Amino acid sequence: MYSMLKRLSLSLILLASSIGALSCTPAKKKQGGHAAGECEKLENLFQKNQEWVISRTKKDPNYFHHLAELQTPLYLWIGCSDSRVPANEIVGLEPGELFVHRNVANLFPHTDFNCLSVLEYAVDMLKVQHVIVCGHYGCGGVKAAMQNRHIGLVDNWLRAIRDIYARFKGELESISDQKERENRLVELNVMQQVLNVCHTTIVQDAWARGQQLWVHAWVYDLSTGTLKDLNYCFSSIDQVEEIYRVGNEGATSH
Repeated sequence: MYSMLKRLSLSLILLASSIGALSCTPAKKKQGGHAAGECEKLENLFQKNQEWVISRTKKDPNYFHHLAELQTPLYLWIGCSDSRVPANEIVGLEPGELFVHRNVANLFPHTDFNCLSVLEYAVDMLKVQHVIVCGHYGCGGVKAAMQNRHIGLVDNWLRAIRDIYARFKGELESISDQKERENRLVELNVMQQVLNVCHTTIVQDAWARGQQLWVHAWVYDLSTGTLKDLNYCFSSIDQVEEIYRVGNEGATSH
């Protein structure tokens, strides 16, 4: 019995070694020189990067040297992840002039530590003067939130927009044109995210210590390339509903 168990153990060890050897075998080369399963090199993007570097340094040989030293943006942009909404290009600003945070449907949930960390760094460390929440007409996230169908994990994220729809259901459903209704929900969503930003201790502490800070609501129109100011701007704790004001006795200068 002992010898049988010993032979079985040896067989299992040899089998495990064979599997390990197979897993470590280098991938066979495909025709054209790429290994099977190898990540594509995306050479075109590296080529475009080199062209961009050349174009920048032709105008200013010290461009990247200055850029690497410091960033001093006056603005924090909270926008949508949509690839058609490139923040810097829309407002004509250079790298280093606009601090950017993007996610699906430009949301600012109170419990999202990603959003909160970006806001804190922008306000407390970079001392930005303007926070811009910018949505865009034709937002896929807003459209999805208006549909009664299951998509996946993102349904939980878009719940915030459904809450806005429920709150303004009367106004929204009085709009017969579907596109106009979607556009209005885009605007209402941006306005709610501005409120969420203003309800944070980060912004309220900044106001309490006398730091100049404005929070803006904008919408970008994909069809025209233009920005729309919703004229929904906050710059003081006095504009915030009292229930959302938090104690700021501990606010200090940074």
